[in-house]
Amino acid sequence: MDIVVPTDAPEERLDLYLRSACPDLSRNRIQMLIKAEDILVNGEMARQSYLVQPGDAIAVEVPALEDLAAVAQDLPLSIVYEDADLLVVNKAPGMIVHPAPSAVDGTLVNALLHHCTDLSGINGVLRPGIVHRLDKETSGLLVVAKHDVAHRTLAERLQAHEIERRYLALVWGVCREETGRIEAPIDRNPKNRKKMAVINSGRAAATNFTVLERYPFTSLLECRLETGRTHQIRVHMAHTGHPVFGDPVYGGREQTLGIRPEYRRQAKWMLAKIKRQALHARQLSFEHPITGETMDFTAEMPEDMQTVITGARAQKPIGFPGQQALGEDEDE
Repeated sequence: MDIVVPTDAPEERLDLYLRSACPDLSRNRIQMLIKAEDILVNGEMARQSYLVQPGDAIAVEVPALEDLAAVAQDLPLSIVYEDADLLVVNKAPGMIVHPAPSAVDGTLVNALLHHCTDLSGINGVLRPGIVHRLDKETSGLLVVAKHDVAHRTLAERLQAHEIERRYLALVWGVCREETGRIEAPIDRNPKNRKKMAVINSGRAAATNFTVLERYPFTSLLECRLETGRTHQIRVHMAHTGHPVFGDPVYGGREQTLGIRPEYRRQAKWMLAKIKRQALHARQLSFEHPITGETMDFTAEMPEDMQTVITGARAQKPIGFPGQQALGEDEDE
């Protein structure tokens, strides 16, 4: 990647300039590339503190995926279940599932390798054991395969829609239906490749939902995936006019002006309590790939999402069609 600093660019540190010029690369990744001499300025090695000048020619070489390998790191890891064949983990919000050129460390895979060196290698050195994924800021349950036999079986069952994944989602607006099914194809947004969108030529995608609780300007849903497209629940809910609360990518932080004035202060307070989408993979059910035993797991919401839902409940609710579905331990 070759970059020429424009004539009107302000004086700025090299790493900070590249952070804005190369949004796919984290600042930590940029600093690592500079130290590895994979970033040159005017053909020469430069420090990350170098102040870029108009006309500087910056060459950025990002190693290919096959040149990278995940390394073990001692990171917090919430293990819900573990046996000789698999693990079920409760991923924290803010943690990326597996390394990529823009984030080579601090991921769930790095933590898994520190905990357990034997993981399935089917998905390569960057995704050992990973059967399915969650977005960085989505919390909740994931199953991880320790060996290839378990991985193949779980992947086949996922493809056959035999692994049940249920999410809790706080969305904007009062959903009128008790239950519903959103069937709309998803693909990359042609105007912004970092986003997904409902596109007629996209891959088939289906999400089922049930309304658990209604509030004056939000609703709490349980969403069940039939397919597993990137950002699926977030895209589908935004498509129906009910973006996930707090979602910075799909309109979940831009709805306060659309609600009644008496609720705006509460809405702003709730947004201040969560910096991500209010989406949590709460339940995971599947048949054990080796023993055939039925496995069923649940995970409580992280504190930020619990706080926001408590704030929503502080407003007078509009019916509770599925209140008991949450369980008494989560009722506040």
